[in-house]
Amino acid sequence: MTTDVVSGKRILTTLVVMGISEGLRSIVTVSETSQRLMRFSLMLLRIFLVVIAAALPLAAQFRADDPYPRIHDPSTVVTEGGEAWCLSTGVGIHLLHREADGRWKREAPLYREYPAWHKVEVPENKEHLWAPDIIRLKDKWFIYYSVSSFGSNHSAIGLVTGKTLDPKSKDYGWKDEGVVIRSRRPDRFNAIDPAVILDEGKLWMSYGSFWEGIFLIELNPDTGLRKSDDAPLKLAMNPEIEAPFIHKHDGWYYLFVNWGKCCRGVDSTYEIRVGRSKTITGPYLDKDGTDMKDGGGSVFLGTQERFIGPGHASIFNEKGKEWLVHHYYDKDRRGRSDLRMLPLTWKDGWPVVE
Repeated sequence: MTTDVVSGKRILTTLVVMGISEGLRSIVTVSETSQRLMRFSLMLLRIFLVVIAAALPLAAQFRADDPYPRIHDPSTVVTEGGEAWCLSTGVGIHLLHREADGRWKREAPLYREYPAWHKVEVPENKEHLWAPDIIRLKDKWFIYYSVSSFGSNHSAIGLVTGKTLDPKSKDYGWKDEGVVIRSRRPDRFNAIDPAVILDEGKLWMSYGSFWEGIFLIELNPDTGLRKSDDAPLKLAMNPEIEAPFIHKHDGWYYLFVNWGKCCRGVDSTYEIRVGRSKTITGPYLDKDGTDMKDGGGSVFLGTQERFIGPGHASIFNEKGKEWLVHHYYDKDRRGRSDLRMLPLTWKDGWPVVE
């Protein structure tokens, strides 16, 4: 909870309780012992109300000057009906849209009931679905997401499709399309953190977390599912790597990844790294010419003052202007994860944030 919110609610609580106290004293004549009991009771009431105020849901704690919501692992931002939409990690997959005043509104989660295969594939999953990504193919939205648990590569990437993101539309609804890819021991990869890109008629999905790094598979653009059982192609490696995203710009393919650890609030060590290639399948080299499969990756964005551990990058093009979409851990808010969008430009063939 922000300091301003806590302070404001404490002041309001104190004034209300003091008013009650003075009113009671002015109309009630009691013994000295009773007065002491009354003062003690009112003191307890003050403490109780302050504790209640401090326990208000985080959803009510956004600062008036802050348009960005609490979020983790934001998807690619897309547009429908003139509005921007975004998905994120959470129970049922969180769905948000940006309103006319620039603020983001959280809608009901996509899933109310999970497909049976979730518990069959990953019985350890705690109902949080991780790191979704989204793409429009023909007349449908294809949403990819992760079913997993911390510290394990017993994971699966699922797919759900629907005609619209707008819950108010008569066409709103989602269809489970099943498993895209799964991982188990002794697989070299962890099937989480999907990111999809349509390139020259071919649909690709990068994914991966820790284990042996970031991998790439081709998908069927008609079904959104895996095109073949060919071995996944390795793109990048680091002992602590995840959250890939591929973006094409001026004939180059740019692979963004995260190094470090997430999900530790102000102690998170996430940083975004990047390499580029002339083909989507690699090799991706950093600014020094080191292959990302060999541990290469130029630092693109790291911790800056209150903005700790930036991660899970994607790029949103709005009216010809590009934005870097990511989350970070806010030092001024006890390390909670928030959405952030920074203007993105290009210099000497590499991305730069303003």
